[in-house]
Amino acid sequence: METDRIKWNERFGSENSFLGEHPSPFLAGEVERLLRLAPGRRALDIACGEGRNSIFLARHGFRVTGIDISDAGIDKAVRRARAEGLEIDFHRMDLDGWQIDRQYDLLLNFNFLLRPLIPEEVRALAPGGLLLFDTILESPRLLATHNPDFFLRYGELERTFQTFEGEILFSEECREGEAPTARLLFRKKGAELQRA
Repeated sequence: METDRIKWNERFGSENSFLGEHPSPFLAGEVERLLRLAPGRRALDIACGEGRNSIFLARHGFRVTGIDISDAGIDKAVRRARAEGLEIDFHRMDLDGWQIDRQYDLLLNFNFLLRPLIPEEVRALAPGGLLLFDTILESPRLLATHNPDFFLRYGELERTFQTFEGEILFSEECREGEAPTARLLFRKKGAELQRA
């Protein structure tokens, strides 16, 4: 949607990084497990913004594709990756109705919720592939001023992933603070899975 692209271009258009240059703390805390369990090194960063998580994964040896609706975000991500000598495949794309046309060993879905895309993400995982999900959880304060469709309901993330063939390796809801979140690490069923 053009309105979403404009909104995110405004947020990412400032000189500074919108979410900072450091990776998500959840991703940083899970990277050793991801390196140990991922069946390969192909990674997809959905709604990558300015590329902070894509760049972090590339530093750890993943071949990363990052996609986002924002031209400004993608431009910043490309500049940062080049400055570090990293090859990351960044693309501007509207994710509404998008279908993932490749298989990946790791998918990231951070700070973004498009419920119809979740089964597509799981389908795109290689056998034994991992999906790291971290997005905003409903709260009375947020629901008073924002569209409730953009927030996970309490317990929704875990219930959703229980319907897929695989296992939930980690799940938590942090309901306090400015931005309550739900986090989950899912591993798709594979031939033989290493112990988590």
